[in-house]
Amino acid sequence: MLATIITIGDEILIGQIVDTNSAWMANKLNEIGIKIHEIISVSDNESHILEAVDKSMKQSDIVFITGGLGPTKDDITKATLCKYFNAELILNEALLTQLTAYFKQRGRVMNESNKMQAYVPDNCEVIPNERGTAKGMWFEKDNRILLSMPGVPHEMKHIMEDHILQRLQRDYALPYIHHKNIMTAGLGESYIAEKISDIEDGLPAHIKLAYLPHLGAVRLRLTGRGKVGTDLIEEINRISASITDRIAFYVYGFDELKLEEALGNLLKKHQKTISTAESCTGGSVAAAITSVPGSSAYYEGSLITYSYEVKQRELGVKAETLTKYGAVSTETVEEMLVGILGKMNTDYGIAISGVAGPGGGTPEKPVGTVYVCVGNKTKMQTKRYQLTQNRADNIALTTTYALFQMKSFMDEVEGLLS
Repeated sequence: MLATIITIGDEILIGQIVDTNSAWMANKLNEIGIKIHEIISVSDNESHILEAVDKSMKQSDIVFITGGLGPTKDDITKATLCKYFNAELILNEALLTQLTAYFKQRGRVMNESNKMQAYVPDNCEVIPNERGTAKGMWFEKDNRILLSMPGVPHEMKHIMEDHILQRLQRDYALPYIHHKNIMTAGLGESYIAEKISDIEDGLPAHIKLAYLPHLGAVRLRLTGRGKVGTDLIEEINRISASITDRIAFYVYGFDELKLEEALGNLLKKHQKTISTAESCTGGSVAAAITSVPGSSAYYEGSLITYSYEVKQRELGVKAETLTKYGAVSTETVEEMLVGILGKMNTDYGIAISGVAGPGGGTPEKPVGTVYVCVGNKTKMQTKRYQLTQNRADNIALTTTYALFQMKSFMDEVEGLLS
């Protein structure tokens, strides 16, 4: 089945809110074998909505709409759909009873605007919404389906998960889709593509490979379409294994595993602890590590040593080191690492210093120059990264690179010890 998603609301078009509904719906629909043909956002305007609906109903088997079902005057979706489907708004007594009970339970008085929520087109099937007052609507025309839902995310998700997705799977012969994600870091998508080009060229027609890059990391998504059974899964697993073997150093996990989770799993496996000393990242690495539930088992703490004075006082960085080499240098981050390992008494540590920007760069160390040192009390590894001109990107990239560098270092050290 081909599907179109239409989101309605001026607030989306002016950037006041981000349309998260479409992304969530597309992901859920993809999981059950419904392919998204197009995603459209339109204003709270009758002609715009009608145009989008008419176009979508001609090109898709099923159309999903969110938004414009509230009780205020700018919520015109219901009336507009009546016009499109030649319907009449009628009072649904059962809905009115439900709404009355809904407001009474919450100690609120139902006004006339709220009462309008009990009016629905006479040729639609009402879809329950136990989370709010705006019900969903199921229309059918010329063997095509249109589903209209409220734009409030938690209400839309409830209607989709409890009422729509199950019904679509039950009533329609949808293809089986299987995804497998290979999570990588430290290598750009073009370099990965070059290394696995022959594998990609040899993929069968029913299996696709997508590259999904994001600031220092690339998700490789294998997607297969076929009949329900284990053959497709086994086939994708074989291809995944071939790709993983080819770029093994850069693969840190599979499916939805985050890099900080992979590092945490490694620390737990070997019963090791870690601490961090950050300058230009301002605690971003610490935030990533501690975002993982249970990270208190291996993470001791962090020091954000932004100034020369704090680097000296808290981490023991020598004044002569800072004078001779500067804060952004191999020598400084290595002394920062020694300092944080001693201060926190951890098995491993990460130390970072750099020029995040937009100012502060020099010809020798332009904006985007970052040094990351990882190690333990007997061995350390320092790398210089030359990143971008954008401060936020530099912080995010450094966080990814630091976590990946630490994991790779640990893999090597613990592998030699075991």
